[in-house]
Amino acid sequence: MDDRYDVVVVGGGAAGLAGALTLARARRSVLVVDAGEPRNAPAAGVHNYPGREGVPPAQLAAISRDEVAGYGGQLVTGRVTGVDRDGDEFTVTVDSGRAVRARRLLITTGLVDELPPLPGLADRWGRDVLHCPYCHGWEAADRRIAVLATGPLAAHQARLWRQWSADVLLLLHHEPAPEAEEAERLAALGVAVVPGPVAELTVDADQVTGVRLTSGEHVECDVLVVGPKMTARSELLGSLGLAAEPVEMFGHVLGEQVPAGPSGATSVPGVWVAGNVADLSAKVIRAAGAGITAAAAINADLMEEDTRQAVARHRRLREEAFTEAGWEQRYQERPAVWSGRPNPQLVAEAAELTPGRALDVGCGEGADAVWLAERGWRVTGVDISKTALQRAAQHAREVGEQVAQRIEWVHTDLLRGDLDEGAYDLVSAQFMHLPPQPRRELYARLAAAVAPGGRLLIVGHHPRDLRSTAHRLHYPEMMFTAEQVAAELDPQQFEVLVAQTRPRGAVDPQGRDIVVHDAVVVARRM
Repeated sequence: MDDRYDVVVVGGGAAGLAGALTLARARRSVLVVDAGEPRNAPAAGVHNYPGREGVPPAQLAAISRDEVAGYGGQLVTGRVTGVDRDGDEFTVTVDSGRAVRARRLLITTGLVDELPPLPGLADRWGRDVLHCPYCHGWEAADRRIAVLATGPLAAHQARLWRQWSADVLLLLHHEPAPEAEEAERLAALGVAVVPGPVAELTVDADQVTGVRLTSGEHVECDVLVVGPKMTARSELLGSLGLAAEPVEMFGHVLGEQVPAGPSGATSVPGVWVAGNVADLSAKVIRAAGAGITAAAAINADLMEEDTRQAVARHRRLREEAFTEAGWEQRYQERPAVWSGRPNPQLVAEAAELTPGRALDVGCGEGADAVWLAERGWRVTGVDISKTALQRAAQHAREVGEQVAQRIEWVHTDLLRGDLDEGAYDLVSAQFMHLPPQPRRELYARLAAAVAPGGRLLIVGHHPRDLRSTAHRLHYPEMMFTAEQVAAELDPQQFEVLVAQTRPRGAVDPQGRDIVVHDAVVVARRM
């Protein structure tokens, strides 16, 4: 097992496995913990499940587990012995002693059928001692069916089972005789009413043969129908403050289930329930559907949390992107951040210019400044990072002392530092992406630093690159087009020579050849 999961599913029945499958297909990390004690284990087959009609429960569970595992979900046999909230997450302890963390919980522990204390009853449960006509009625059709009264719904059960057989008895056991109106209904359907308590179930050759009353009378039947009390396995939920509540019909308590909303969300944040633990009457397919519904709600809840966390990271990165500490960390994490080659648009626009004095804005590790100095320019390279400037100076020295002497490296934050107005024959800002207002203010100061007759070169990532697989920090408001930058220049001071979107080849982080686009502005100061 891993140490942390998006969701831990407690219970590996239809609801749990359907929920786990949905979450695994949603690329969530999922762990299913199941004790291997399915309620429907005695049944020969699962019914009313299109596409899986009649499949043995164990086979259906095995298929479902394989499907969950096939999508990356993890499964472990064991019992969850404890759950503790730890901030916004949960610590889940399995009986093996292993503890894992979970962002969300899906509890699908099912229920327990509490049978009347009749000798031999439990051994035949799910075989010829039955409860649900929709689960077993077809298989019991046209056989002798006796309904054991365990509450006021017994007559209703007897009438319901009459749909599958003409030979139905109602064993009153400890219940009172039906009132006149109900007795007439039973009589009209040919359902015989047998008074007196039942003492035991009789079995011969591994087949129910009937029941023996305390009077000694033997009543023959092939199938005994019993309405058990159904109690949710809710001990784990109780430790989280979720108590099971009684479910009543006609004043009779059918059992207990854990209250939840339509999606399975409980009153405890981060905890969902599905299947029989939350719905006593749910059949296998309905339990599976509830698991899917709960899983979708859990995934949506996680998505909202993921989004909140992403927004917080996004804002933090945006704030750090313009600080000296942020850039220092970026440079110190890697021996080289940039390629060491000059930016292609600088090469394209400055190769034929007469060398003079140049300002390289955000010079980084110095590739542009060194390229200019090699061609005779006197360059001022400005950057916010001391580490970047140290690397740039080392790069210049490695190229040659004459080149190094033509470059002055200046450590400053241009958002706050000063620039000499009208001092540079070339001002180059390559991929200087800032929020709109600081960008406009800085670019205006860069424009003012250009000498009469000099060139302003602004290059940036075009907004369309955000739609590509290129590695771009996703801050749409910081991207710009050439036309936007050109429009911000004073037409009384600058002649725009170039305002273009230029494609160029690149390689994305996956090593694929792609095309990216540069927004390029070249303007001459008049």
